[in-house]
Amino acid sequence: MKIPYLDLKALNAPYEAAIKAAMEEVLDRGWYVLGEKVAEFERVWAQYCDVNYAVGVGSGLDALQLILEGYKTLGTLGPGDEVIIPANSFVATQLAVVRAQLVPIPVEPDPNTYNLNPEQLSLHLSPKTKAIIPVHLYGQPANMRPILEFAQAHGLKVIEDAAQAHGAVYQGSKAGSLANAAAFSFYPVKNLGCLGDGGAVTTNHKELANAIRSLRNYGATEKYLYAYSGMNSRLDELQAAFLLEKLPHLDRDNQKRQAIASRYLKEIKHPQLILPETLPQSTHVYHIFPVRVPNRDSFQSYLAEAGIQTAIHYPLPPHQQPAYSDLNHQQFPITEAIHREEVSLPCNPALTDVEVGYIIEKINYWN
Repeated sequence: MKIPYLDLKALNAPYEAAIKAAMEEVLDRGWYVLGEKVAEFERVWAQYCDVNYAVGVGSGLDALQLILEGYKTLGTLGPGDEVIIPANSFVATQLAVVRAQLVPIPVEPDPNTYNLNPEQLSLHLSPKTKAIIPVHLYGQPANMRPILEFAQAHGLKVIEDAAQAHGAVYQGSKAGSLANAAAFSFYPVKNLGCLGDGGAVTTNHKELANAIRSLRNYGATEKYLYAYSGMNSRLDELQAAFLLEKLPHLDRDNQKRQAIASRYLKEIKHPQLILPETLPQSTHVYHIFPVRVPNRDSFQSYLAEAGIQTAIHYPLPPHQQPAYSDLNHQQFPITEAIHREEVSLPCNPALTDVEVGYIIEKINYWN
């Protein structure tokens, strides 16, 4: 049996006819950037996330940066301000802060959920701290209540990195509605993925949404009039059309991921594997199903020989990357252990019950 970690062709096969029809509609209309499809997707995505505003942008990275840049235009943030982020995230979280001329302050995660540990916040608070970016890593919302309480007590903005958490729920509220603003990615591998790059910002803050709409389009407030020094980061009509076709099926696809994860959690019995934990008040959407295993190379090689492809999210934490040499001296033992031991198992709606059973069987037989 050959099981890919993720087969994008199989994942999109149920939507092929609808996607082709959407493409023809956009081509026939002849309007390709910031048109009716983008406006419609912004409306329905805001409704889905239970917020007032959604702004389509070019990528999840741009969404994060544009939130920060938006707050700079409103006078809330300024160059050199510090932003607390989890140390164990994809590099885009840190990169967005750096690109916005702010200072990332990495902190250790909760060793059980792998999300930002609220108990670490007070240890890294300084007079320059102005914002916190909790990442809903792997598809599980961060423990937002204590994070929001800490932020309110210290006058900080909270920005969700929800790039992996489409449809996730925390204490009855959707990811994207849990803080001052949120950033989503629609990269093809995401739970809601388009056929290229794409992203969105969600917020209830009208002034922030308006600033981001301007900033994503060179800083224009009207054609050829630029109030800000912006950027070119616009969700295009084709990607918006594809997302509109796939969004109605997001909850169903997430339920399939959750069913696979439930089997993994119940049926994987190998003593060397550490399985992920979920907060009781959260609904995990399992963009990634991470396990931790001390001898990762041996485990991956064994599964590869059995025809099971796995992935690593992520091999090297941001503070150890060559691009951030100023952070290379820092030590984050929990983060480093996660990045050293994490293996991602296949967990997506294209998997069959037989394939899931085969994966579980081979893992339990690993010697």
